Order: sequence, then structure tokens, then C-alpha cells
Amino acid sequence: MFSQKFYQLKSFRLNFGPQHPSAHGVLRLILEIHGEIINQADPHIGLLHRGTEKLIEHKNYLQALPYFDRLDYVSMMIQEHSMILTLEKILITNIPLKGQYIRVLFSEITRILNHLMSITTHALDVGALTPFLWGFEEREKLLEFYERVSGARMHANYFRPGGVQYDLPKTLLNDIYKFILQFVSRVEEVEELLNNNRIWKQRLINIGLLNKKQAINWGFSGPLLRSTGVFWDLRKTTPYETYQKIEFKSIVSAYGDCFDRYLIRMEEMRQSIKIINYCLNLLFFLKKKNLKLENNKISTPKRWKLKKSMELLIHHFKLYSEGIAATINSAYAGLEAPKGELGVFLLTFFNKPHRCKIRPPGFFHLQGLNLMCKGHFLADAVTVIGTQDIVFGEVDR
Repeated sequence: MFSQKFYQLKSFRLNFGPQHPSAHGVLRLILEIHGEIINQADPHIGLLHRGTEKLIEHKNYLQALPYFDRLDYVSMMIQEHSMILTLEKILITNIPLKGQYIRVLFSEITRILNHLMSITTHALDVGALTPFLWGFEEREKLLEFYERVSGARMHANYFRPGGVQYDLPKTLLNDIYKFILQFVSRVEEVEELLNNNRIWKQRLINIGLLNKKQAINWGFSGPLLRSTGVFWDLRKTTPYETYQKIEFKSIVSAYGDCFDRYLIRMEEMRQSIKIINYCLNLLFFLKKKNLKLENNKISTPKRWKLKKSMELLIHHFKLYSEGIAATINSAYAGLEAPKGELGVFLLTFFNKPHRCKIRPPGFFHLQGLNLMCKGHFLADAVTVIGTQDIVFGEVDR
């Protein structure tokens, strides 16, 4: 007779990726697992830290702008937009209507760019390859619009205090209109692949559950917050630019799982198409209007004017050498970025920010990783990280 022995299963710690050339050390996710069940997920953030906020504090406002493109390098122009809104709050400026509509147009193009990346790479993580290939084909078209308007495919540096840097090329509005006509069917094709896909649903439904109280307490925003039934969309609750004039829906769900967040992002792309269509119609009528503020101390006049006036040339030189002079003041402005609330606090000191503090949505979402992973299987951690739509440039600034 063998004596019966009882063995106790011990939980052990596991270093969990993500395995990516630019992400080692950026996120060190330590999982405490019991068998295949996650007992605790402890995110460690570090090593990418570039001191962006400190670098900005040693530059003038125009020099600081390109740093924002590099924070969330999937939704570039919206990052610039946050800095611009805060600075304009301090300068107390009224931006021409054409400039505002161009900003809204490219903010929504940027939202589609972000969601295409988020959804298709999330599907790739779970095991679906085709949406990734389809989504990136559409992203190429949108990045061409970036390039045509600013000269750069990614880091545009296009939004400026007082408006935007350049006017739109002649045929750009027609080409954007052609894009949105065919893009709806691309969204439907992705939904046809994923919405009723058995594997996709099993991997997302009832995974990463959140309720209202948890989402609010942890400072969540964007699709993660709206998936719990909280109506919080800064385009509606605290409108900026011309969003209050545009009819669109802010998508809210109630269940709060990964599948809800996927559906919200898909529907948000449709709403972005509505906003883009509205902007295109108005911009056709505003073609000959001014797109930037007529204040030579904040924005540059047209190039041909510089040749005719020595005074304008001096203004132009001083603007790009000394920068914009702002009174000593402080302001915070937040906007609805694709990932959630993106805010910038500025304490101005003449031509340089004395203090710059960036409020990225991804940083708060990453802190809630333990909340969303606890009690799930090891493989579900991949799904939860995917649905958070994390970009480490904004998380570890």
C-alpha cells in the first residue's frame, strides 16, 4: 500500500511580455498565476522615459509642438490639438471658422487611423490576420491625406496656434469624399468577419469586465469608460472647436467587456465619417476664407505677402526665432482623443512654458490592468491589453 500524499499547488510569478522590439522594459507585466488563472497583474512602467515634458519646458511653443506628434504615434494630429487648445486658451484668440473645420476634419481622420490600428492589431493578437491586412490598406489612404496637407506621413506638425499651417490642396476635399464613400463598406467587411466569429466572441465576451464605479474611480475615459454606460465624450460634454454645430452620436454601451469596447470603436468610425462629411460640405463654401488668425505675433502671414512688406518679414523672423509671447498664466484643456481624455496643463512664462504636464488616457488605463485581468486565464491578458489600446509613447513620457 502506498501512503496517500496531498500536494498543494503554489502560485508562481511570470514575466509577461509584451514581446516587441520597442516594448521590452517599457511594460514589464508581472503576473501571479495559479495554474492558468491570473491572481494578480502588476504593471511596471519604465525605460522609455524621454523626459518629454522637461524638454518642452526648454523650448518655445512652436518648437514644443513636434514633441506631441511623438507621444501617441498612432493618432498624431490630435496630440498636437491638445497643446494648441491650451495655448489658445491662454492667448484668448478667436480662430477663423475655416481653420476650426480643418482641425475637426483631420481630428476625425486621425480617430479612424487610430481605431483601424487598434481593432486590427487586437484581432491579430487574438489570431485573426485578414482584418489587419484590410485595415492597413485603408490607413495608407488616410496617411496620404496627412502627407498631402503637411508633407509628412506621420509627424505632421500641421496644427498651429491661430489655425493650421497650410491651406488644403485643391483636389484634397474631393479625394477625402471618395474615401468616405467606400470606407463604410470596409467597416462592414471587418464586422462581417468578426461580429459573429465564434473564436472572436469567445475570446472577448465576458473578458475584462468593468462597472461604472470602477471605471470612474480609476480615471478611465474614452471607449473604456463609455463601455460601462457612462456618457462622457468631451466633444459633447465640453465642446471645443465646432463640434457643438455637428450632429453625431456619442456611442455608449452598458456591459463593460472587451466585446463592448470593440463594438464602440467600430461605431465611432461610422460617426467620424458623418463628421468628416459635414466638414467637407462646409469647407467647399469656405474655400476663399482665411484659415489662420490675422495676428502676426501668433501666426505667419501668406508667403507672397512677406515679399511685399518689410514689417511682415520682421514679424515672421521674430515669430520663428523668439516664438509666441504669452502673459504669465496657466490653463488646462482636454479633448476627446481616440483612446480617451487627453489633456495638457501649461503654466506660461513669456515665450516658453514654465511647466508642462500632459494627461494621457493610456497611463490611467494601464493602471487598471490588474482590475481587468484578475480571475481570467493567462491567454486573456493578451485580449485585455489589446482592448486597452495602449501606446507606450504617451504612457511613459
